[in-house]
Amino acid sequence: MAAVFLVMLYEYSPLFYVSVVSLCFVVTAAMVLGWFGFDVPVILRNSDETESVLPTPEKQMVQVTNPFALEVGSGPASVTSGVSVRPCCLEPCVLTCFWGCEVAALQGALQAHQHGPRLDTPQRFQDALRHRYCYSQSFQINTDDQEERSTQIPPDQGVTHFGPLPRDRYPLVALLTLTDEQTRDNFNIVSSVTVVHVPDQSYPLSARVLFQYLLTAQGSMYELKPLFMSADSRGESSPPGPDHSTPPTKANKEDGPQEEGSKEEPSPALESEEDQDQDQEEQDQSQRRRRDCVVCQNAAVNRVLLPCRHACVCHSCVAHFQHCPMCRAFIIESFALSEGGAAQH
Repeated sequence: MAAVFLVMLYEYSPLFYVSVVSLCFVVTAAMVLGWFGFDVPVILRNSDETESVLPTPEKQMVQVTNPFALEVGSGPASVTSGVSVRPCCLEPCVLTCFWGCEVAALQGALQAHQHGPRLDTPQRFQDALRHRYCYSQSFQINTDDQEERSTQIPPDQGVTHFGPLPRDRYPLVALLTLTDEQTRDNFNIVSSVTVVHVPDQSYPLSARVLFQYLLTAQGSMYELKPLFMSADSRGESSPPGPDHSTPPTKANKEDGPQEEGSKEEPSPALESEEDQDQDQEEQDQSQRRRRDCVVCQNAAVNRVLLPCRHACVCHSCVAHFQHCPMCRAFIIESFALSEGGAAQH
């Protein structure tokens, strides 16, 4: 029907037919030029091509020192038998564990930090909770002390579980604060709040950290999140050094003169050394590939994508993507990794 309609229009109006053919030629030429990278009007591009040229906003980040770290220790954990936690602090600090802290009380305390007195001591945090918890226990932590501390609710409290889901109490809330008042002025972060799940009869999920919040001296609160990147990553890739070059032993032996009629066989020790050097070189190349950008495979990974927090691209490639190459999540913004910052969170 369309062909018959065009033929009929051609018989009565050749100018219309010529204009249709010209329009089709212009659109086709614009699409071909767009594929080869030439700039074409935006009206001739589809929505995906339009989004791909938009630059990804860069988030301005400020590097601060976090004096606190806390993780769940090894060994069994339960509400009745207790749980072990491993704190690590750059300065002497106090670890305070609040068992059975109400969810609403913790949220109110964090809001009070933003609008009221800073929660930089265990007493202020306890007052902000308004004693809406079951039991508290404190430990003194020295500098670089990574010994595990075991905490549990006394049996006379009679607490064996915190009810079915959804719960109105967190099993354990761990607070880290600096001991010396003079030391608090040296750090922008004044306290760390960690919410830990401890298994019980109602919810036997293994012990783990649910949330971690950093409270600053200016009244701000930040949730601490990990960066998703390779375990071998160290931020900056370095060029191969002298250790990565091919050992010259074999080349020297081939260049040297050999006696006529003699047949030289490599010794087992030499073969073993060459195999080890080759394996080491392959491992070094593999590690360098893991540290490189997943797109160009050439530059070092130095950009973190938000909100997925994947560190997988370099500064040049991040401008060409609107979706994360790892998880395909939409990129809202990104920030730069400092030197050696890839190993940090």
